[in-house]
Amino acid sequence: MIMKKYLTTVELQKESMKFSAGHTTIFSATEREPLHGHMYTVYLALTTWVEENGMTFDYRYYKERIYKLCNHLNQTFLMPQFSPFLQFSEDNEHYYFTFNHKRIPFLKEDVTLMPLTNITVEELSRWFVEELIKDKTELDRHRIEKIVVKVFSAPGQSASHEWQRS
Repeated sequence: MIMKKYLTTVELQKESMKFSAGHTTIFSATEREPLHGHMYTVYLALTTWVEENGMTFDYRYYKERIYKLCNHLNQTFLMPQFSPFLQFSEDNEHYYFTFNHKRIPFLKEDVTLMPLTNITVEELSRWFVEELIKDKTELDRHRIEKIVVKVFSAPGQSASHEWQRS
């Protein structure tokens, strides 16, 4: 008997899918949170086709992708590149962020500039999805129909972003 292909969702939330990072959330041109950090955790759901062998694919590939992205962010201070309320300049060793007329210096080695408007779980979940969908060949090879990434800043506090094949 030949098994009919069907869609399933593989969900991954491993101990290695986490990162510790500092940030500040910017609320307006004059209000922001104090600098602080979180132990973020990442959840990934992949909707894909189950083949005749009863499997989707070897999803260690996506565990490794998330691990590498988390490792890139781990133990750094995350700063948004596109905030309308934050300006930054740099020299050889430092980034200088200006918020509400106050200049905040950081060593470059301690900062990860993010292509985001703010450092929030909403924006971070979108960033993870954007990184995962860059390689269209892998999406096709693994027959991915939908990706959902959820980023937690604390247990019970998260936001998710999704991509769906059109």
